[in-house]
Amino acid sequence: MPTTTLTAETIGQTLQDNEIVLIDFWAEWCGPCKRFGPVFEASADENSDIVHAKVDTEAEQALAQELQIFSIPTLMAFRDGILVFNQAGALPAPALAQVVEAVKGLDMDDVRAQIAAGAKE
Repeated sequence: MPTTTLTAETIGQTLQDNEIVLIDFWAEWCGPCKRFGPVFEASADENSDIVHAKVDTEAEQALAQELQIFSIPTLMAFRDGILVFNQAGALPAPALAQVVEAVKGLDMDDVRAQIAAGAKE
């Protein structure tokens, strides 16, 4: 499955409509971003059940700022609209595969309970 380009206008609906969304925040001038791009594309091909999306931080500066993207590439993973992974740096393919499997394996009832418990503190 090809990657999807996200914008400030499309990110909310994409997160709402899909169980798992991985987002690669990148820029054209970023060398590590260019090296991570093919790894991310390969993951999209291997995991057609997951939305693999890209945000060009130059074109979507306000969105990048809102999501506190300070370094690129940054990978975020959302499950059921909840941010469950956020890491700057270009991941090698095996590490990205581990992230995908970890996100797929999450017990979201437990995640929501942890969020609720944290909100009470």
